[in-house]
Amino acid sequence: MTLKRIGAGDRMTSAIIHGDKVYMSGFVAGEAAGGSVAAQTADILAQIDAMLAQAGSDKTKVIRATIWLTDMDTWAEMNTVWDDWVVAGETPCRAAVHSPKLAAPGLDVEIQVEAAI
Repeated sequence: MTLKRIGAGDRMTSAIIHGDKVYMSGFVAGEAAGGSVAAQTADILAQIDAMLAQAGSDKTKVIRATIWLTDMDTWAEMNTVWDDWVVAGETPCRAAVHSPKLAAPGLDVEIQVEAAI
């Protein structure tokens, strides 16, 4: 079976389509880096929406999500944005994990998803 890479780079690929699924790398905030957890989460989910669209999918087809937070005390803040993003009745399986450090200072949230196409 063929793999279609989206956003392939020297170190990693943003998303890979294999069969009828798209597997995404973890996304972190771009413009909202260093901002609130809510702002970072909104930034990340917008990036995920764009990548899902590029792969021929959308948030209603997300199967699984993993969310890393540098501080679990911000879980409720992240969830306020997440809850507005997901579609009721079409929510994915999800895990939230504490990670004391992410890739760079100012990054407090990382989200990775897998979706059907």
